[in-house]
Amino acid sequence: MSDHEQQQPAPRRGKVLEALARAERKLFTRPAPKSAKARMKFLRTREGGSTAAVAKRLGISRRTVERYLAGKLTKPQKRLQAALVEETESEWQPQVRAQARAAASTSRGMMVEVTAYFGFTCTGSSDDGRERQITTDISPTYVKQILELQEAGATEEDLHPIVAEAITESYFTEWGTRADGLRADFTAVSSISFRF
Repeated sequence: MSDHEQQQPAPRRGKVLEALARAERKLFTRPAPKSAKARMKFLRTREGGSTAAVAKRLGISRRTVERYLAGKLTKPQKRLQAALVEETESEWQPQVRAQARAAASTSRGMMVEVTAYFGFTCTGSSDDGRERQITTDISPTYVKQILELQEAGATEEDLHPIVAEAITESYFTEWGTRADGLRADFTAVSSISFRF
């Protein structure tokens, strides 16, 4: 690995956080920049023209950013490519994302599809925990809490309890009409997706 490409390890996002990011990407009305140079230009614009700020954000040197902007470097290594995609898409079309997030948090809610191991506690009896595939709506109240936690920098472990509570209310207790006192937790998430 050359000196200009020495990088920090890629940050790992959990499945819930990645599912939220994928749901937001589906909202885009225009494609995000594709080439490394175009992504660097976009990020430099978002950082007020500062190549140093872009370098810090991506975990690379300022000189490396300048080389990509000048077209001297064109093929980033996997970690830098992943960081470029994530950082660009996190800033792309903020008004489109904000409108969808506001609607989901106030009136529309979100759809979640998850395959995970669900375990239960309740008064009375319940099914033993097992892996389930569930598709259900999440109420705007829970969507607001999930999105606020995401914006505050919550970890995957911070999000699991609120997502499990949202699924419990909509799927297992059917908005409080059955299984009073049931509490579900999920672990070992195999797959999860959200839809605004």
